Amino acid sequence: MNEPVRIAPSILAADFACLGAEVRAMTDAGADAIHVDVMDGHFVPNITIGPDVVRALRDHSDLPLDVHLMIAPVDSFVAAFAEAGADIITVHAEAGPHLNRTLQVVKSCGKLAGVSLNPGTPTQVLEPVIEDIDLILVMSVNPGFGGQSFLMSQIEKLRVLRGVIDRSGRAIDLEVDGGINFDTAPAVIDAGATMLVAGTAAFAGGAGSYADNIRRLRGDVRG
Repeated sequence: MNEPVRIAPSILAADFACLGAEVRAMTDAGADAIHVDVMDGHFVPNITIGPDVVRALRDHSDLPLDVHLMIAPVDSFVAAFAEAGADIITVHAEAGPHLNRTLQVVKSCGKLAGVSLNPGTPTQVLEPVIEDIDLILVMSVNPGFGGQSFLMSQIEKLRVLRGVIDRSGRAIDLEVDGGINFDTAPAVIDAGATMLVAGTAAFAGGAGSYADNIRRLRGDVRG
């Protein structure tokens, strides 16, 4: 695998009082995408933001907006986030009764479609829909809150999924989210991840540190 590792800072760790400035700073610092965590207080035990915030952020960066919908049922919300400016829309395998139908809703909006796997979700759920997805997001913490510790059990899941993607012959991103920092990033990169979502580690030290944080998370893969 020779794909460059990309970094998608999670705005969950940003200063929400100046969110537009934070996204601009991350864009200028060399981030590859902006990760937006959407939580409904039902599927996960927290509430964050809705489509209006995504729409507002769209004016502050030309980077892909990587929108992770931790909401259920999810189908009726996909179009709103697509219209707001999301480029990638990721749903959870458990967020609706018909995963294939949900992915087709995302595709019908002209967006890249992702599926997220919680730590306890088996990789086998992806087998029937592997031809329909552009991104697999492995949660290396139980979703709902930032700042949690990385679950080492997910390393083997990443390795399994790396093999699934390679055998499919499709250009599917393998993303990992949860507890990603300067210590855990090398292990997930070695396991085959192509995109790292980082919150606390990416935003540590304020805007003046963002570029260095991104380089360190990549392991200086791109200098």
